[in-house]
Amino acid sequence: MDEYVGLPASHPASFRRWLKTHLADIVRPGRVHYVEGDAGDPEAECRRYGELLRSAPMDISFIGFGENGHIAFNDPGVADFEDRAAVKRVVLDERCRLQQVGEGHFPDLASVPPEAITITCPLLVSAAHLVCSVPDRRKAEAVRNAIEGPLGERCPASLVLTHPRCVIFLDTQSASLLNLAAPGSRPLADARGSESIAEPRP
Repeated sequence: MDEYVGLPASHPASFRRWLKTHLADIVRPGRVHYVEGDAGDPEAECRRYGELLRSAPMDISFIGFGENGHIAFNDPGVADFEDRAAVKRVVLDERCRLQQVGEGHFPDLASVPPEAITITCPLLVSAAHLVCSVPDRRKAEAVRNAIEGPLGERCPASLVLTHPRCVIFLDTQSASLLNLAAPGSRPLADARGSESIAEPRP
């Protein structure tokens, strides 16, 4: 979904490295395309990767929520639910960069690259199915804002609830700020067709 601008694939925080180690080297798919964050021309890399994605519509997107509600690296402030680009270069906000430090990927804020290449919001949710996995207490605010707050770019993760085939997996910590339905009650359908454990949006 994304990669830091200028970061080599050998860096411990590289998403390419993580995907290769934890997915591609285990599953061994026939072909893997990575976002090349250290490409000499990041804008050309955005076009290259966007063309690949548009040539093969996605069956499934696996999406996490950032602590600020971002999906991929679509932070509040750069997220655009009507974005016409498939892939773009973005400036990461400070809260997003601090998350990377808090997760142990970088030793301090100054070490976190200030920019990234990311798949845009509309393309992320264009997949036939969305699977969102959002564990941990530090994600609880983002979960609450996405599920119970208003639909909007201030919480980019709220966009996933517009998808008719989206499932969100939470643990007790990430769900800790939700206004949960009564025990035994069925999840209420979102106004746009997704199911959630929150009241439907108007």
